[in-house]
Order: sequence, then structure tokens, then C-alpha cells
Amino acid sequence: MDLEAEYNNRARVPEHPAHIAGWQRDAAAWRQACPRSEFDLAYGPAARERLDLFHAGPEDGAPLALFIHGGYWQALDRSFASHCARGMNGRGIAVAVPSYELCPGVTLTAIVAQMRAACAFLWRRTGRRILATGHSAGGHLAAMLLATDWPTYDAALPDGLVHAALPISGVFELEPLLATSIGAGLRLTQHEARALSPRWMPSPCRPLHCVVGGAESSEFIRQSRDMAEAWGGGFNALPGADHFTVIAPLADPASSLVEIAARLARG
Repeated sequence: MDLEAEYNNRARVPEHPAHIAGWQRDAAAWRQACPRSEFDLAYGPAARERLDLFHAGPEDGAPLALFIHGGYWQALDRSFASHCARGMNGRGIAVAVPSYELCPGVTLTAIVAQMRAACAFLWRRTGRRILATGHSAGGHLAAMLLATDWPTYDAALPDGLVHAALPISGVFELEPLLATSIGAGLRLTQHEARALSPRWMPSPCRPLHCVVGGAESSEFIRQSRDMAEAWGGGFNALPGADHFTVIAPLADPASSLVEIAARLARG
């Protein structure tokens, strides 16, 4: 199997620059249009440990989701993903969109710790449990959050702080990346790759639904299907969607993807 061809999504989709430019445009538009939002909230001391919070309306107490951007843990930031809150906001769900430090400047272990810190910050601020969702690298991080033993991480946090996860085009087995151009920037050993792969972790026995694009590589489809089976979760492939268009339905409150998110967020 040509793992580089299977996992290098930018090479697989030559028009990816137009898709990423569209994310940036649509994200900026939602930051302007969202009726109630808070920007640049610090969940930690590092420059990129910031999140934007898009509220579902004037009232407090709405279900809460965390949407984590992709970029193979090495690119982009929250400013490319604000529009991914739009559909859930339209269904009465508040959405936090964080940035995080990037590899190779930090380790993947450090990025996982940052996302845990973002969840702890949101709990302290809102008192609400969280649906973790995210795209690509963000899908991996969403699964890692679902697998977290929160009282062990911090005794002040409740069990099941992240009560459900919706990974979109996630990578749940990291070993196949090691021999690719993507893996070079991650600087993972074989042991670290296995330890940071949620596919090989015990099921947390909480709701999980894995989504992937029907036009994605066979490995991306396999990883999402195998992850859902391993943890007893749901799985579906969006017909015709590639790795970049798969998140487009998140901007539409009426989409089937947002329907899944709303069901998970409400528990």
C-alpha cells in the first residue's frame, strides 16, 4: 500500500487551496454574523492557547460542543474553522473553537494536553459537559478527549466531562503516518505513535459517531469504520465528500451531520 498516497490529502485533492481559502472566508463571515460570541479567551499561557466561543443565543445553559481544527497537527488555527459552529449554533448548541500549538514546535502529547486544558477551562467557565468534535487531526483529538479519565487528569473535574465525540475524517491509528511526509513533522517514535492512537485504547463506553467522506482514501474510510467498531459507535460516509468538503455540512443547521451533532450534544 502506498501510505503517502493514502494519507497525503493535499496531494489527493489538488484544489485544496480553494477549499482552505473558502474556509477562511466563511469563518470570517460567521465571526461577524454570529449574534453572540466571545473571542480570544485564554485557556493557557501559550500564544496559541486561545479559543473563541460562539453562543447559541442570549441565554446560558445551552449544550456545549468543542470543534477542533485539522491540519495534521502542523498547520492552520481556529480562524479557519469558525463557520463550523454555524450549524450547531442554529440548533441551539454553543460551540468553542480553539487553537493549539503546532508540531514540530511542540509534541503531539503537548497538543493533547492543551485540548484537555481547553476542556477544563470550559467546564470551570460554564459548568457544562462537552461534545468533542473536530476534523482530521481534530478528529483524533476529539477521540483522545473522549478517552480521557478526567478525575485522574484533575480531581476537580467530573467523570465524563467530555460525554460524547463526533470525529470527522479522523486519524485514529498513527503508526501508518510514520513513513510518510506527514509523519516527519510529528517526530513520533513507534511506541509514542501507538500510545497516542485512540484505536488501541479501551472503549470509554460513551457515545461516539465517526464520519468520513465517501470520496476519501480507503485508509481514511477504514480508520473511521474500525474506530467506530472498536468503541461500539456509529459510522457513516458522506457520499461524494472528499477530505476538504466533508465539513461543509457543519455550516447548515438542517444538514444530517448537524443533526447527528445535535443528538450527541444533547445526550
